[in-house]
Amino acid sequence: MFRALSSTTVRWRPLEGEGLEHLTIRPLHASVGAAIRAESVVIGERDGAAFGVRYRIDCDAAWRLTSFIIETTGGRRLHLLSDGAGHWRTAEGIPLPQFDGCIDIDLSATPFTNTLPIRRLGLARDAGTVKLNILYVPFDSFEPTVDIQRYTCLDDGKLYRFEEDDDSFAADLPVDADGLVIDYPYLFRRLSPETI
Repeated sequence: MFRALSSTTVRWRPLEGEGLEHLTIRPLHASVGAAIRAESVVIGERDGAAFGVRYRIDCDAAWRLTSFIIETTGGRRLHLLSDGAGHWRTAEGIPLPQFDGCIDIDLSATPFTNTLPIRRLGLARDAGTVKLNILYVPFDSFEPTVDIQRYTCLDDGKLYRFEEDDDSFAADLPVDADGLVIDYPYLFRRLSPETI
């Protein structure tokens, strides 16, 4: 459904306020089935306060998350590890059983993390709606919580519906051949490749 991943760089801008995200995603080595790394810098503003954040996400070849690090330009940092099956621990090895069952993450202020369940699940139109427990990390507090989200394929490899389980938000997300969001209604718009 999606093409094999090669090194790709994309940028998104928020539809409200100032900001920009610059993301590079690549296989960690040249072999087929290699692990995946995404690295990004996000600058923006939330509730009138400016922020700058870097993040790195590592996944195995099946798009199951194994590690992520987010840190502010001011030095605040969160680094968590996963076994890819929904069991989390701190970088120091302390188990975090409150997040058991969360295979994917959702980092606020980026559309990239929608790619993780879209690629991992490989949803097709006939699959129906999938409900997921997601490890959600807001950029203002870095305090993770469990969020329940739903994904539905509307057009194979091209369009996916994202919904909060409490029906507080929904968006239809067009994606490119890598599964990266092109347009996130009300929140983000991808910049054209010519501007990168």
